[in-house]
Amino acid sequence: MEPRVRAVAEELCREIESFTPALYSGADCAVLAEVLSRAEKACSGGRARAAARAISCGAHKQRGFADGADWLAKQAGTSRAEARTDLETANSLADMPATADAVAKGEVSIKEAAEVARGEAVCPGSEEELVELAKASGLGAVKEEVRKRALQAARAEDLATRQHQARYFRHWRDELGLVRFSGALPPTAGIGIVNRIEAEASRLRRGAGPAGRPGPFEAHAADALVSMLSGAGKGPSPRADLVVVVDLAAYRRGHAHPGEHCHIVGGGPVPVRFARAISGDAFLKAVTHDGVRTETVAHFGRHIGAELRTALELGPPPDFDGTRCTEPGCNRRYGLEWDHVDPVAHNGPTSYDNLQPRCKPHHWEKTERDRQAGLFEAPQPP
Repeated sequence: MEPRVRAVAEELCREIESFTPALYSGADCAVLAEVLSRAEKACSGGRARAAARAISCGAHKQRGFADGADWLAKQAGTSRAEARTDLETANSLADMPATADAVAKGEVSIKEAAEVARGEAVCPGSEEELVELAKASGLGAVKEEVRKRALQAARAEDLATRQHQARYFRHWRDELGLVRFSGALPPTAGIGIVNRIEAEASRLRRGAGPAGRPGPFEAHAADALVSMLSGAGKGPSPRADLVVVVDLAAYRRGHAHPGEHCHIVGGGPVPVRFARAISGDAFLKAVTHDGVRTETVAHFGRHIGAELRTALELGPPPDFDGTRCTEPGCNRRYGLEWDHVDPVAHNGPTSYDNLQPRCKPHHWEKTERDRQAGLFEAPQPP
């Protein structure tokens, strides 16, 4: 390690040790948090690069560790799996100059760099675009984009086979005696289940009244799951359990050609045979399209009609990949609320072009911004 880098790092540690936030203004602390975030990204990237070099030279063994990832995990306070990923990413930077430069400058974290590397492996030539996305929108946006590209690159039939083989369900008890579980289901089953839970949770939350609303949406979702499994879920919901988008030509042909869509909204590609097999299901909305943009549907009032809701929940064309919070850097998919860009109180219409999905915290923030901007009063007639 270069003496200068070591000296600066040790000096930074001493400065942070003596730092007392209460002595500074909120604005100063906000700036400091941003600067330290960039420094943390640069330091974690530098740490991974230094560790990779040390391990290649066998320095970890001199410190009593047979495995380099174990040594780095102990130094960084992370898991062995995280340390191994960081080392693999550091070694891959030699072939990704744009990513290496961004990591060195603290513009991209080592975790974001790992996603960029994964995206580059799936879709060669996408590195620079993914680096810019990481700078602008953060880790969540990059992971979502890489996931999307990986799904698009896979053959639907092969993907369906791999998803079926990867399904699982596990459960255990925690320290409070709660029953916890984790699992993975193919989108052909999982998306419908999640959508039903989401709809039932929304119904339960509305029925709870003002006294019940402060509770987290996740608590209502837990109640919804129990209600549904016990057969007590009541609905109704304007949302279909499953929405499949398929090109009309592919649907008629029985298989998709390159560039043609056949996917579950929010779930990725599926074989056309799946869309055809369930086309008679009463709980399915099948949307065929020829690439034309969704037409505007509008009325005045808060109620969102079934046809408009279907168009909104498809997500923006041409991908039709479902909804997510429109606040930059958020990307949350569940527990969303429909926000009127121009508020109803300001005579804003309930239309395709005037509705955006937002998670609850960002919906509240947008509402407060509208209130401060005076948009909760109807404009005066000319």
